[in-house]
Amino acid sequence: MTDRASRAPMLAMLGGALAGAAALLWLVRSGAHRATRLRADVAARLALGPDGVVLGAEPLSLDGAADQAVLVVHGFGDAPDSVRALAEHVHRAGWTVRVPLLPGHGRTLDAFAAATADDWRATVRDALAALRARHPFVAVVGVSMGGALAVDVIADASPAERPDALVLLAPYLVVPRAIRAAAAAHPLVALVAPWIESRNPRSIRDPAARVASRGYGVVAPRVLRHLVTAVDRARRALPRVSVPTFVVVSRLDNRVAPAAAEAAIARLGATEKAIAWLDRSGHVITVDYERERVFALVSDWLARRVSGLRRTDREA
Repeated sequence: MTDRASRAPMLAMLGGALAGAAALLWLVRSGAHRATRLRADVAARLALGPDGVVLGAEPLSLDGAADQAVLVVHGFGDAPDSVRALAEHVHRAGWTVRVPLLPGHGRTLDAFAAATADDWRATVRDALAALRARHPFVAVVGVSMGGALAVDVIADASPAERPDALVLLAPYLVVPRAIRAAAAAHPLVALVAPWIESRNPRSIRDPAARVASRGYGVVAPRVLRHLVTAVDRARRALPRVSVPTFVVVSRLDNRVAPAAAEAAIARLGATEKAIAWLDRSGHVITVDYERERVFALVSDWLARRVSGLRRTDREA
């Protein structure tokens, strides 16, 4: 009886270990099947062109006035199509507009998985430098993570490199705890979920715009680490951003809570800053129900900024 009694706990532990291993194996296999399905869905939805870029997700280059230019930076997992209408609206107002395609975006999922925060930052920095070298007045418009990248780059720019104005549209400046945890544990998370479905109908409330989106709608756990890095850099940089800044945020944003947005904006070092609120849009406000209002707000604010600078130059 003693031997049997001593073996009982060991057998129970062994049984528990085997059950745990079986559960883990099931999770890994289930995650692999789900990842295969997600990859197939993305490949079917986002056809690649001969250059390896998703058709319709190409970078935009719209030439306008030589003395004023705007750099527009799209968000995480999205592509230039998410800001095309905004870029065209600003271009019709006379601006030269550039919308680069961030590394890893608008391509294959494998390219997305390999992208880094440093790659994204370098693309924004180089695009800003190219415009700054050719145009007297330069503004930057950043959407979601594009806003975080813009903040980071501008904070470290020299006076000659800085833009004259900054517009932040639904800026992603706060990472939710769940995403931060998944990013920190990304090697383990990837074992059971190589790809995580990230599409949320509340991000784009307009059904037609949601269907037309060329965003991936999925994310690799590894890339979340770089999203967190980009946002954390921006949060540290906020007090060092001194250029006039205009922010547009939706009260229904499912990615950026209004209180979190206000707290982040309060940390901006700019003495001249303003905020406008939307009431019917999700996170991707450049394609949602109130997009036309967003376009008007941005173009009107930029027009006032450039007009004010020209008046100051004449008076000087």
